[in-house]
Amino acid sequence: MSEAVSPRVRFAPSPTGYLHVGSARTALFNWLYARSTGGTMVLRIEDTDESRNRPELTDAIFEYLAWLGIDYDEGPHYQSERRGRHREVVQQLLDDGQAYLCDVDDNEVPGTDMAEGRAVRFRTPEGTTAINDVVRGEVVVDHAQLGDFVIWRSDGSPTFVLANAVDDADMAITHAIRGEDLLSSTPRAVLVAEALGATPPIYAHLPLLVNEQRKKLSKRRDDVSLESYRQRGYLAPAMANYLALLGWGPRDGVEIRPMAEIIEQFRLEDVNKAPAFFDIAKLEHFNGVYIRELDLEELLAALAPYLESDQVSWPPDRYRSDVVAAMAPLVQEKLRTLSDIEHQVDWLFCPDPAMDEASWDKAVVRGKASVEILDGVIAALADCPWDPDTVKDAVFAVGEANGVNRSKSQAPVRVAVTGRSVGPPLFEPMVHHLTREEVLRRLRNARSRL
Repeated sequence: MSEAVSPRVRFAPSPTGYLHVGSARTALFNWLYARSTGGTMVLRIEDTDESRNRPELTDAIFEYLAWLGIDYDEGPHYQSERRGRHREVVQQLLDDGQAYLCDVDDNEVPGTDMAEGRAVRFRTPEGTTAINDVVRGEVVVDHAQLGDFVIWRSDGSPTFVLANAVDDADMAITHAIRGEDLLSSTPRAVLVAEALGATPPIYAHLPLLVNEQRKKLSKRRDDVSLESYRQRGYLAPAMANYLALLGWGPRDGVEIRPMAEIIEQFRLEDVNKAPAFFDIAKLEHFNGVYIRELDLEELLAALAPYLESDQVSWPPDRYRSDVVAAMAPLVQEKLRTLSDIEHQVDWLFCPDPAMDEASWDKAVVRGKASVEILDGVIAALADCPWDPDTVKDAVFAVGEANGVNRSKSQAPVRVAVTGRSVGPPLFEPMVHHLTREEVLRRLRNARSRL
């Protein structure tokens, strides 16, 4: 008995646009299959369309694969460097009568000599092609629907279908895992491969990604850029974990888990064909879980770019890393993205924190006895001992004297000092990191607004 062939799967992105969540999901599924089966992950850059290529995006592909933890065993191979091989195959198909030349008006031209300004079309035979797709099941296509399709452009470049069929054959690719939107091109690739005497790879077309309106994710309409999510502070392990669940799920139902366990659980045949909802709220939940699992050193390192950026709302000279180190454990539970940290600590660095008008209106303008509370707290904090417990007791005592509970007595003080009605614990950070004079100034400013 012959030994089973080790799977060879390929991720073949095109450097014509930014890496989005759909292509990242495709890369991840190829990688998961390779790692779960002991196979080989091949990276191939589909850069044959010189008019649309953006070289800087090739570097971005490498960067984001590394960010997600997706490594590859072979490559990168560049299709543009295989132009001679592609031309050789097209010439072979012409010589064998399986393709023909055509002019600018799409009329067949006699002869087999490839020349500038001449496109080449594949001569599609009569019949049908059946594709046994791992995800979609059997897909049968009548060749009449395909027609004679172009395999070589008049500008001297191969088409996507021709280049992929040739490269898959030459590189012994056994599995092609890609998005459902490419399913329509698969019969053409199969026909070309069979015309060359090659065995086409096993195809698995992943389900479409849809938004909350159940519409296909669109670069023009939806936030699908991987760069956008990284900039907003989504952790790579959280993103990779979530992407793995878009069309697949572990049989034991446990969704948030280490990638090593996902690899162990992954089965290509478990991928379903129903559209997968890209749920940003769920991604935020995943990210929050992963943020909470960071130890303090890891958390501070991850937060640093969002606190030391030139885009923050406070003057650079007011920033204090020791304050952040003290605040990080207090706010870690509240973070859904790393960029959330700015809104948790900005009140400690900004001379005048931005006021959230909705919080002001609810907690101060419409708050019960808010004028009396602010007046009372200003008077109480003017000369009381400056320690958290004393300040807290003073605020609550003012509220009690005005007939309001603790949360309602604290609300106008919090909004006056921080600009918001929700946030980290108030009294310890306020006393430890702000002076009495600064707190009183903010309270008086709030009182003057009334």
